[in-house]
Amino acid sequence: MKRSNFFQFTNGSKVPLPFSDKEYENRLKGLRKIITEKNLDAVILTSVQNVAYYSGFLYCSFGRPYACVVTDKRNIVVSANIDAGQPGRRCYGENLIYTDWERDNYFKAIISLVKKVKKIGIEKDHLTMERYQNLKDSLGNPEIIDISPSTMLQRMIKSEEEIALIKSGAKIADIGGEALVKEIKVGASEIDIAMAGRDAMEKAIAKYHPNSELRDTW
Repeated sequence: MKRSNFFQFTNGSKVPLPFSDKEYENRLKGLRKIITEKNLDAVILTSVQNVAYYSGFLYCSFGRPYACVVTDKRNIVVSANIDAGQPGRRCYGENLIYTDWERDNYFKAIISLVKKVKKIGIEKDHLTMERYQNLKDSLGNPEIIDISPSTMLQRMIKSEEEIALIKSGAKIADIGGEALVKEIKVGASEIDIAMAGRDAMEKAIAKYHPNSELRDTW
């Protein structure tokens, strides 16, 4: 039986993301400006911060690589099959899932999206040497440009939505701080004090951001 190297799968509707569609469109517009200025055919983002920034999906790899491929018209999150339909529900744009049936299906999925390219942008400060070489070989040895500094500069300029979320995060951190201070007493264990702060913050997150997903909070 022939097993798929990658596929698209819809499981449930899109859910509210940390920011509006307009916010993600503005970010992608900024990235596509970088693509045009550097004369790139596509960009392959791999770091958790850039995948989340441009797509809204916060991945937790556990050894499996992820990506967000951006061209002049498309933005696609490439995710591992172990996450099933979650990335598709929690990303702005499309989702392509790669399987574990054969080695390097991750790269095969990316190749299917960018085809033959002459010049591509990557994050050199994130890719391992092995994955960098594998990606280069898989794409036919194109010219590779490091776009990490450019994306970092874009992320440094905060929008109104980002500032609002930062303020909310600071408020929630204060709630956690107040809760753990109340637990500090002679004989109290460090774990109990830490749990008091964490529990208070998670309850506050659920209260002030009811559409958020409480994951990766450890």
